Amino acid sequence: MRPTLYNLVKTTTKITGLVVHPNPLPALAHTYQATLKVLSHLPPSFAYRQGTEALTNSRLNVVNQAINQYKVEEGKTMKTDGSGDRAVESVEKALALGEIEEVLEIAKSEEQLAAKMLEWKAWEPLRTPTPPGQWTGFKQDD
Repeated sequence: MRPTLYNLVKTTTKITGLVVHPNPLPALAHTYQATLKVLSHLPPSFAYRQGTEALTNSRLNVVNQAINQYKVEEGKTMKTDGSGDRAVESVEKALALGEIEEVLEIAKSEEQLAAKMLEWKAWEPLRTPTPPGQWTGFKQDD
């Protein structure tokens, strides 16, 4: 039996309200690159920048490897020969974060948070010092 177009193209994420992205890998790579650009404006010593930059670079490498391996082209919908699906599946498996559309939503949220961190200048000292003992843990009685 010959496969039909229906068998080769993802039609649903099976998650209410989350629609299938026509070409998620280039979109995900673009979002990761945008996040890295925002992060580059944060101080290099800021722990949030260091952690998020490392994680984003790692995930971007996974996406770029799949794009190169399966020849996914930006601006075009996923190929119906199955290679696009294999590329997406390889990224989903490597990242282990769920459907690729979920990963894209996570990436967009991280980009927005990075922009907020820049706006808030979260690396600067607190305006009001913390009261003594605020960061002391609770003690358990024997």
